[in-house]
Amino acid sequence: MRIAIITESFPPEVNGVAHSVLRTAEHLVRRGHRPLVITPAPDRGNRRAPRSFAPAGPPLSVVRIPSVPLPGYPQVRIALPSRLLAAAITGHRPDIVHLASPFVLGARGMRVAGRLGLPAVAVYQTDVAGYTRVYRLGRRLGGAAAWRRLRTVHRAAVRTLAPSTPAARDLTAHGVPRVALWPRGVDSVRFHPGHRDEALRRGLAPAGEVLVGYVGRLAPEKRVALLAGASRLPGVRVVVIGDGPSSAALRAAMPDAVFLGRRVDVELARCYASLDLFVHTGPLETFCQTVQEAMASGLPVVAPAVGGPLDLVGHRRTGLLVAPENGDAITRAVAELATDPSRRAAYGAAGRAKVLARTWEAVGDLLLRHYEEALAEHRRRVFPWAAVDSERTRHHAGQGPDLQNGP
Repeated sequence: MRIAIITESFPPEVNGVAHSVLRTAEHLVRRGHRPLVITPAPDRGNRRAPRSFAPAGPPLSVVRIPSVPLPGYPQVRIALPSRLLAAAITGHRPDIVHLASPFVLGARGMRVAGRLGLPAVAVYQTDVAGYTRVYRLGRRLGGAAAWRRLRTVHRAAVRTLAPSTPAARDLTAHGVPRVALWPRGVDSVRFHPGHRDEALRRGLAPAGEVLVGYVGRLAPEKRVALLAGASRLPGVRVVVIGDGPSSAALRAAMPDAVFLGRRVDVELARCYASLDLFVHTGPLETFCQTVQEAMASGLPVVAPAVGGPLDLVGHRRTGLLVAPENGDAITRAVAELATDPSRRAAYGAAGRAKVLARTWEAVGDLLLRHYEEALAEHRRRVFPWAAVDSERTRHHAGQGPDLQNGP
């Protein structure tokens, strides 16, 4: 199968969309398919991908579209109008078009797919409307305008794939049809409790403090400052792993926390496994890959009771769900688990058991089934008489009606 993957983000950018697209493309290659990735070109100063984002298999075919930074959020690149997009899709001759978190480049890709009569699957991954509120991007890109744009793209898709049940409900509530679930995978060998490093722990917690970690971008939408109360708890050391535009302000707000900057690959896995408790603070996650990586690392999790974490965290089974954007609730949850090592161990073990089957291979194979079903649905739309002919053939062969699925 030939697949054109049109994504708003791809390595060397470091975020959930870029990571999942890379792992998806790698899986398609391993299964003998031919993906082509089309994405905005990165900032000229950020062309080198971190090791953890380097393709694990054969080199991927990638077309980079000229781009500019998004006003108000320069870390996001916006593809400029370019004939390269249509030329790349036409030249690849795809069987199906995969739109990863479509908004700007994805919307253009959907229009090209429509003109060429190609079926498209749209993957919802970013709460664009929520981001526009946080960054106050104005009326043209505000929440209502963002949903209008998303609705237009996703309604044109044969199928929309949501990463979690809350995201699926949100899409349906906003008028998006044909929504199905497609979660994200996790490498439970890379992220494993066995990577715990006692020397690292001694360096981070010389007095034996309970290590409470956050992993992710340091940006306004992540609400990392909600950890300030927890950073002042006695016997607790907050460890922040990541980088971003909020770094300086967060260092000032949490002078007792340890900031490790960005960590990738083996270093990141070692950091996760050396923590005692993981906290995610952002309220805009449609899935939350870092929560899943923490669970694979055997950590109990504290997360907001909204969005993707609702699917991942079993309240009082694998961690604690708290009121969104409530620093006091986070502080209370951290204090509760910091003093109960046996419960932390039980939650951590249950969390790892919960995600063990969520391999990138299993998730990739589920995507292939979505592709096959989308292609079949597209054929039914384009050639409606084919389904009638198939039913007649089945009757003449003496098979009779399909009683399980109706006559």
